Amino acid sequence: MSRSGFFFPSLLACFAVSFGIAVYAPHSQLGALVPSFKDEDGLITDVYPVAQGGNAATGREVYIAQGCQSCHSQVVRGNESADIDRGWGVRRTVARDYIFEAPPVLGASRIGPDLTNVGSEKWRNEPENDTLRPEKRDRAWQLKHLYYPKAVVKDSNMPSYAYLFEERKISGHPSTDALVLPANLAPKAGFEIVPSADAKALVSYLASLNRSSPLKEAGVIAVAAPVKK
Repeated sequence: MSRSGFFFPSLLACFAVSFGIAVYAPHSQLGALVPSFKDEDGLITDVYPVAQGGNAATGREVYIAQGCQSCHSQVVRGNESADIDRGWGVRRTVARDYIFEAPPVLGASRIGPDLTNVGSEKWRNEPENDTLRPEKRDRAWQLKHLYYPKAVVKDSNMPSYAYLFEERKISGHPSTDALVLPANLAPKAGFEIVPSADAKALVSYLASLNRSSPLKEAGVIAVAAPVKK
């Protein structure tokens, strides 16, 4: 057989090996994952995560469209890093955290803080984790941060997303979504700054980010709360 006779079989073999490594192996490890875990007796001990829907799902598309993943990651590393000490999570992230994400927005760099658990109660209510953030990081904080980051984080290098907001004349009562801004950023008398649908959806998505549930594969097992007598 001539050398050319080996070309196509070799090419097919290379393709098969590449497919196995790049597609089949990852799918066999991750594609079959389900949002539940069974113990040794076959009993389901937890169901996690829950698929996002509604405004949070829309906000994820806004997050991607605005390129947020270019500066923020969504993956908490384990004991070999300082991620948990930084307050970015209470455990490392695992494959099950990303079951319903297609694709996962893990991020390309960490110019800004990791956002894996930005919607968790711990992140919102413990501003002492970051001395540059004295305010509670609730929905109003997130909207103000999007509009003008330096209004809440003095040394922030994050760009302003003011174009996701609208300045409009107050008609009747002020909007409940109107931003409360310092004097140097406030609109002229009789006007208010309100978030667009995209801004509100983006904040809903950020509020949904909470990967702190105890998971066996992350080395954290839920402990039942003691029964009060």
